[in-house]
Amino acid sequence: MIVEVCANSYQSALNAEQAGAARIELCSELAVGGVTPSYGLVKKVSENLTIPIHVLIRPRSGDFTYSADEFEIMKTNIALCADLGVSGIVSGVLHSNGTLDKQRTGELISAARNLHFTFHRAFDWVEDPLKTLFELEDLGADCVLTSGGRQKAEEAINELVLWKSKVNKCIVMPGGGIRNNNVLLFKKNGFEAIHLSGLMFRKTLEKTPEPSMNNATYLKDDEIALTDPEIVRTLVQSVK
Repeated sequence: MIVEVCANSYQSALNAEQAGAARIELCSELAVGGVTPSYGLVKKVSENLTIPIHVLIRPRSGDFTYSADEFEIMKTNIALCADLGVSGIVSGVLHSNGTLDKQRTGELISAARNLHFTFHRAFDWVEDPLKTLFELEDLGADCVLTSGGRQKAEEAINELVLWKSKVNKCIVMPGGGIRNNNVLLFKKNGFEAIHLSGLMFRKTLEKTPEPSMNNATYLKDDEIALTDPEIVRTLVQSVK
Protein backbone atom coordinates (compact mmCIF):
# COMPACT_ATOMS: atom_id res chain seq x y z
CA MET A 1 0.00 0.00 0.00
CA ILE A 2 1.24 3.47 -0.94
CA VAL A 3 1.23 5.90 1.98
CA GLU A 4 1.01 9.44 0.60
CA VAL A 5 1.61 12.25 3.07
CA CYS A 6 0.24 15.73 2.51
CA ALA A 7 3.24 17.92 3.41
CA ASN A 8 2.63 21.60 4.11
CA SER A 9 6.27 22.69 4.47
CA TYR A 10 9.85 21.69 3.74
CA GLN A 11 10.25 20.20 7.21
CA SER A 12 7.00 18.25 6.88
CA ALA A 13 8.25 16.83 3.58
CA LEU A 14 11.55 15.76 5.17
CA ASN A 15 9.73 14.23 8.13
CA ALA A 16 7.46 12.26 5.82
CA GLU A 17 10.35 10.81 3.83
CA GLN A 18 12.35 9.95 6.95
CA ALA A 19 9.29 8.20 8.43
CA GLY A 20 8.94 5.93 5.41
CA ALA A 21 6.20 7.59 3.34
CA ALA A 22 6.12 6.40 -0.26
CA ARG A 23 5.44 9.87 -1.66
CA ILE A 24 4.21 13.31 -0.69
CA GLU A 25 1.62 15.74 -1.90
CA LEU A 26 3.23 19.15 -1.45
CA CYS A 27 0.95 22.08 -0.72
CA SER A 28 0.53 25.12 1.49
CA GLU A 29 -2.24 26.32 3.82
CA LEU A 30 -3.93 23.10 4.87
CA ALA A 31 -6.47 25.10 6.89
CA VAL A 32 -8.20 26.08 3.65
CA GLY A 33 -7.83 22.67 2.00
CA GLY A 34 -4.44 23.46 0.50
CA VAL A 35 -3.18 25.81 -2.21
CA THR A 36 -0.23 25.70 -4.59
CA PRO A 37 3.12 25.91 -2.74
CA SER A 38 5.69 28.52 -3.70
CA TYR A 39 8.23 27.94 -6.45
CA GLY A 40 11.00 28.10 -3.86
CA LEU A 41 9.39 25.40 -1.72
CA VAL A 42 8.83 23.08 -4.68
CA LYS A 43 12.43 23.60 -5.80
CA LYS A 44 13.87 22.97 -2.34
CA VAL A 45 11.85 19.81 -1.81
CA SER A 46 12.63 18.52 -5.31
CA GLU A 47 16.35 18.97 -4.73
CA ASN A 48 16.45 17.23 -1.38
CA LEU A 49 13.90 14.41 -1.37
CA THR A 50 14.27 11.07 -3.10
CA ILE A 51 10.64 9.90 -2.92
CA PRO A 52 8.11 11.04 -5.55
CA ILE A 53 6.70 14.54 -5.13
CA HIS A 54 3.19 15.41 -6.26
CA VAL A 55 2.31 19.11 -6.19
CA LEU A 56 -1.12 20.61 -5.55
CA ILE A 57 -2.19 23.04 -8.26
CA ARG A 58 -4.90 25.19 -6.73
CA PRO A 59 -4.51 28.96 -7.11
CA ARG A 60 -6.68 30.00 -4.16
CA SER A 61 -9.01 28.77 -1.46
CA GLY A 62 -12.79 28.59 -1.81
CA ASP A 63 -14.47 26.77 -4.69
CA PHE A 64 -12.95 24.84 -7.59
CA THR A 65 -14.47 26.96 -10.37
CA TYR A 66 -11.86 29.26 -11.86
CA SER A 67 -11.67 32.36 -14.03
CA ALA A 68 -9.75 32.32 -17.31
CA ASP A 69 -6.84 34.12 -15.65
CA GLU A 70 -6.75 31.69 -12.72
CA PHE A 71 -6.80 28.78 -15.14
CA GLU A 72 -3.80 30.19 -17.01
CA ILE A 73 -1.97 30.53 -13.70
CA MET A 74 -2.67 26.86 -12.97
CA LYS A 75 -1.24 25.75 -16.31
CA THR A 76 1.82 27.95 -15.78
CA ASN A 77 2.40 26.39 -12.36
CA ILE A 78 2.13 22.90 -13.85
CA ALA A 79 4.81 23.79 -16.40
CA LEU A 80 7.08 25.15 -13.65
CA CYS A 81 6.61 21.99 -11.57
CA ALA A 82 7.38 19.79 -14.58
CA ASP A 83 10.59 21.76 -15.17
CA LEU A 84 11.57 21.16 -11.54
CA GLY A 85 11.23 17.41 -12.02
CA VAL A 86 8.28 16.57 -9.80
CA SER A 87 6.55 13.24 -10.32
CA GLY A 88 2.92 14.25 -10.23
CA ILE A 89 0.25 16.93 -10.27
CA VAL A 90 -2.81 17.14 -8.02
CA SER A 91 -5.57 19.35 -9.40
CA GLY A 92 -8.98 19.58 -11.06
CA VAL A 93 -11.82 21.90 -12.01
CA LEU A 94 -15.56 21.84 -11.39
CA HIS A 95 -18.49 23.74 -12.86
CA SER A 96 -20.42 25.90 -10.41
CA ASN A 97 -23.30 23.38 -10.47
CA GLY A 98 -21.16 20.63 -8.95
CA THR A 99 -20.31 18.75 -12.14
CA LEU A 100 -16.88 17.98 -13.52
CA ASP A 101 -15.44 20.56 -15.92
CA LYS A 102 -14.23 17.93 -18.37
CA GLN A 103 -12.75 20.43 -20.81
CA ARG A 104 -10.54 22.22 -18.31
CA THR A 105 -9.63 19.16 -16.28
CA GLY A 106 -8.63 17.46 -19.51
CA GLU A 107 -6.44 20.46 -20.37
CA LEU A 108 -4.72 20.19 -16.99
CA ILE A 109 -4.08 16.47 -17.53
CA SER A 110 -2.61 17.28 -20.95
CA ALA A 111 -0.51 20.09 -19.48
CA ALA A 112 0.90 17.63 -16.93
CA ARG A 113 2.23 15.60 -19.88
CA ASN A 114 3.62 12.31 -18.58
CA LEU A 115 3.32 13.24 -14.92
CA HIS A 116 1.03 11.26 -12.63
CA PHE A 117 -2.29 13.14 -12.30
CA THR A 118 -4.50 12.99 -9.21
CA PHE A 119 -7.91 14.64 -9.18
CA HIS A 120 -8.13 16.19 -5.72
CA ARG A 121 -10.91 16.38 -3.16
CA ALA A 122 -13.04 18.62 -5.33
CA PHE A 123 -14.38 15.16 -6.15
CA ASP A 124 -16.19 15.21 -2.80
CA TRP A 125 -18.40 18.06 -4.04
CA VAL A 126 -19.63 16.45 -7.25
CA GLU A 127 -23.32 15.56 -7.62
CA ASP A 128 -22.76 12.12 -9.20
CA PRO A 129 -19.50 10.57 -7.91
CA LEU A 130 -19.63 7.34 -9.89
CA LYS A 131 -20.37 9.10 -13.19
CA THR A 132 -17.58 11.58 -12.45
CA LEU A 133 -15.18 8.75 -11.65
CA PHE A 134 -15.83 7.20 -15.06
CA GLU A 135 -15.35 10.60 -16.72
CA LEU A 136 -12.02 11.11 -14.97
CA GLU A 137 -10.85 7.65 -15.97
CA ASP A 138 -11.76 8.43 -19.59
CA LEU A 139 -9.82 11.71 -19.38
CA GLY A 140 -6.70 9.83 -18.25
CA ALA A 141 -6.60 10.72 -14.55
CA ASP A 142 -4.40 8.24 -12.69
CA CYS A 143 -5.96 8.69 -9.27
CA VAL A 144 -8.87 10.28 -7.41
CA LEU A 145 -8.36 11.53 -3.85
CA THR A 146 -11.60 11.36 -1.91
CA SER A 147 -13.13 11.06 1.53
CA GLY A 148 -16.22 9.57 -0.07
CA GLY A 149 -18.11 12.84 0.32
CA ARG A 150 -17.90 12.66 4.10
CA GLN A 151 -15.77 14.49 6.62
CA LYS A 152 -13.82 11.31 7.25
CA ALA A 153 -13.11 8.56 4.72
CA GLU A 154 -13.89 5.87 7.28
CA GLU A 155 -17.52 7.02 7.32
CA ALA A 156 -17.80 6.31 3.58
CA ILE A 157 -15.96 2.99 3.43
CA ASN A 158 -18.85 1.25 1.63
CA GLU A 159 -19.01 3.89 -1.09
CA LEU A 160 -15.24 3.90 -1.49
CA VAL A 161 -15.12 0.12 -1.85
CA LEU A 162 -17.90 0.28 -4.46
CA TRP A 163 -16.17 2.99 -6.48
CA LYS A 164 -12.88 1.10 -6.36
CA SER A 165 -14.59 -1.96 -7.79
CA LYS A 166 -16.04 -0.03 -10.74
CA VAL A 167 -12.88 1.43 -12.29
CA ASN A 168 -10.15 -0.29 -14.26
CA LYS A 169 -7.14 2.03 -14.28
CA CYS A 170 -7.93 5.01 -12.08
CA ILE A 171 -6.96 4.45 -8.45
CA VAL A 172 -9.41 5.49 -5.73
CA MET A 173 -7.25 6.87 -2.91
CA PRO A 174 -9.04 7.42 0.42
CA GLY A 175 -8.05 10.53 2.34
CA GLY A 176 -9.54 12.37 5.28
CA GLY A 177 -9.27 11.35 8.91
CA ILE A 178 -6.97 8.39 8.29
CA ARG A 179 -5.04 7.51 11.43
CA ASN A 180 -3.22 4.59 13.01
CA ASN A 181 -6.46 3.38 14.56
CA ASN A 182 -8.33 2.96 11.25
CA VAL A 183 -5.70 2.54 8.51
CA LEU A 184 -5.97 -1.26 8.51
CA LEU A 185 -9.62 -0.92 7.48
CA PHE A 186 -8.45 0.48 4.15
CA LYS A 187 -5.71 -2.10 3.75
CA LYS A 188 -8.16 -4.91 4.50
CA ASN A 189 -10.44 -3.59 1.76
CA GLY A 190 -7.68 -3.67 -0.81
CA PHE A 191 -6.97 0.00 -1.42
CA GLU A 192 -3.68 0.57 -3.24
CA ALA A 193 -2.99 3.97 -1.69
CA ILE A 194 -4.05 6.15 1.23
CA HIS A 195 -3.56 9.86 1.93
CA LEU A 196 -3.00 11.58 5.26
CA SER A 197 -1.26 14.60 6.74
CA GLY A 198 -0.10 13.08 10.03
CA LEU A 199 -0.01 16.56 11.52
CA MET A 200 0.92 17.55 15.02
CA PHE A 201 1.37 21.06 16.34
CA ARG A 202 4.68 22.22 17.79
CA LYS A 203 4.69 25.38 19.88
CA THR A 204 7.14 27.98 18.56
CA LEU A 205 6.40 31.05 20.70
CA GLU A 206 6.39 31.42 24.46
CA LYS A 207 2.99 33.10 24.45
CA THR A 208 0.16 33.53 21.97
CA PRO A 209 0.56 36.92 20.28
CA GLU A 210 -2.19 39.48 19.87
CA PRO A 211 -3.83 40.40 17.60
CA SER A 212 -4.28 37.07 15.84
CA MET A 213 -3.29 36.84 12.17
CA ASN A 214 -5.94 34.17 11.61
CA ASN A 215 -9.37 35.32 10.42
CA ALA A 216 -12.20 32.79 10.30
CA THR A 217 -14.40 35.18 8.27
CA TYR A 218 -12.21 34.43 5.23
CA LEU A 219 -12.92 30.70 5.40
CA LYS A 220 -15.86 30.19 3.03
CA ASP A 221 -16.48 27.37 0.56
CA ASP A 222 -19.15 29.09 -1.53
CA GLU A 223 -17.57 32.56 -1.69
CA ILE A 224 -14.13 33.90 -2.58
CA ALA A 225 -12.54 37.05 -1.16
CA LEU A 226 -11.66 39.64 -3.79
CA THR A 227 -10.35 43.18 -3.50
CA ASP A 228 -13.28 45.52 -4.21
CA PRO A 229 -12.19 48.25 -6.66
CA GLU A 230 -14.82 50.66 -5.33
CA ILE A 231 -13.51 50.37 -1.79
CA VAL A 232 -9.95 51.00 -2.96
CA ARG A 233 -10.96 53.77 -5.39
CA THR A 234 -12.88 55.64 -2.69
CA LEU A 235 -10.02 55.30 -0.23
CA VAL A 236 -7.41 56.45 -2.77
CA GLN A 237 -9.49 59.47 -3.69
CA SER A 238 -9.98 60.37 -0.05
CA VAL A 239 -6.23 60.58 0.65
CA LYS A 240 -5.22 62.46 -2.48
